[in-house]
Amino acid sequence: MADSNKDLNDDLDDLLGEDKEPTRKSERTFGDSAREFGEDAKRKTNDFSDDAKQSANEFSHDAKRALDNGKNIAIIAHITLIGWIIALVMNNEKKSEFASFYIRQVLGIMLLGFVCSFIPIIGWFAWIFVLVLWVMSLISALNGQKKPILLLGEQFQDWFKSL
Repeated sequence: MADSNKDLNDDLDDLLGEDKEPTRKSERTFGDSAREFGEDAKRKTNDFSDDAKQSANEFSHDAKRALDNGKNIAIIAHITLIGWIIALVMNNEKKSEFASFYIRQVLGIMLLGFVCSFIPIIGWFAWIFVLVLWVMSLISALNGQKKPILLLGEQFQDWFKSL
């Protein structure tokens, strides 16, 4: 019985021994390809991370440059009273002559519209005139030109020069 067990073990070792070698080769091949895949994934992840950091830095730089531009502040000043207040605050940090020019213009246009609103019937037509002045001012700001508005533009610059 011991001899038959020994013979069975020998036969089993012979059978497994023949199959062990291809299994080891496939383990090495699989391990090598898995290692290569992992290294490739790590390299691609690092490349993506570097690209993301670079893009974030470029966006930050572009955003700072856009906010430093007086033209953007001038355009913001034309967007209702709240926009004018935001433009005034933004311009207080770093004064821009272009932005200050349009902050004064828009303040004058808003005050002119407010005063004209108290005049019955004529005020309606005056509002159309104020709207035209506002559009002309906005177009000049969009074009990057410092053009005073029709009739009262120079007076607005003089009256509100402290802004």
